[in-house]
Amino acid sequence: MKLCVFQGTFNPIHKAHLKMAHYALDNYNFDKILFIPAYIPPHKESDTKLAKHRLEMVKLAIQDTDRFEVSDIEYKSERPSYTYLTVSELYKNFDIEGKIHFIIGIDAINKIDSWYEAEKLKKILKFVVFPRGNKNINVKECDYVITDMEFCDISSTDIRKKIKNNNKINNLVTDNVER
Repeated sequence: MKLCVFQGTFNPIHKAHLKMAHYALDNYNFDKILFIPAYIPPHKESDTKLAKHRLEMVKLAIQDTDRFEVSDIEYKSERPSYTYLTVSELYKNFDIEGKIHFIIGIDAINKIDSWYEAEKLKKILKFVVFPRGNKNINVKECDYVITDMEFCDISSTDIRKKIKNNNKINNLVTDNVER
């Protein structure tokens, strides 16, 4: 199976996330895009009481795409969501063709050396990198492909601010996620 993983906080999942996943599916012929909402993101503060809601929002957002699937592997672990540990489990649970691919933004891949077991992680993944204008990758010994998808400027942080200020978020998230 050609598997691509999209791991993140997804607080909330928004249309740019979905556009990236569709791009990866359409351009790299993956059998499946596996969305994995983090239970406890190690590089961000997050309320674990909201983890179940984030998981459910991802389920709602992807329900209409056959080759999109959500995994609760990190939610069930109830520990910090270290990508290396999660991906290692995926290799045990799936019959993977080649390497697992991993959707990532250019800002995140340029910080990958700060991730848990970064050197091991770089050996077991092929990264599908989405740039934000800048296409410079400052990481050594890393297998990656840079996409040419046009940058879509939507952020979960901005969506949360809009909600807090009672501003409209239409067209930023799917209707079922907004509800």
